[in-house]
Amino acid sequence: MTNKPVTPHAGPTVDGDGNLTYIGDDGRRYVVGLPPEIDEDSVERVMTMLRGSSPLFQDIERLCHRWISAVSCEELDAQAALVLLLTTLETALEDSYPEITPD
Repeated sequence: MTNKPVTPHAGPTVDGDGNLTYIGDDGRRYVVGLPPEIDEDSVERVMTMLRGSSPLFQDIERLCHRWISAVSCEELDAQAALVLLLTTLETALEDSYPEITPD
């Protein structure tokens, strides 16, 4: 079975539980964010450290900005391009990390 990127069918919304979600063109609901078992404070500390001291993270961030600028156009605004980027990355990487993909 070939995995292809899931394109968001509509912009993200906040559900009744406060989760950022979107519906993919495959009809499935996707939740954007951390799994509930992850401590958000720990993640924030790690992200702060990465942003401040990791050349690799800075390279990834710079490439993401470049990609968003390249694909943004009249039909696809920057926010939609960001959602598309994140969804595409998740789909591209999910075969390597099957234990963390959404149901």
